[in-house]
Amino acid sequence: MQIEIELPEDIVEHLQAEWKDLPRHALEAVALEGYRSGALTESQVRRVLGFETRLEVNSFLRDHGVYYSYTPAEIEEEITANERLLEGTGKPRPR
Repeated sequence: MQIEIELPEDIVEHLQAEWKDLPRHALEAVALEGYRSGALTESQVRRVLGFETRLEVNSFLRDHGVYYSYTPAEIEEEITANERLLEGTGKPRPR
């Protein structure tokens, strides 16, 4: 789907002078607000912005001051997964 936004010409000129790529900046703003509000998932942000990996999405969000808020259950899952990975490498687990 394509969405059009109508803006006064002087506003468009001002925004283009500030942002250079106005359509991309507008798309990023939608993706950021969508993620902040919970309307978009990380995966949807990746698709909207054409990123290949989660790392690109995480970097983009971090660069714009948006951080993933883990639930306690997700934190536990991450810890367990990391411990399993460390056990497989033979490296000591940090404490």
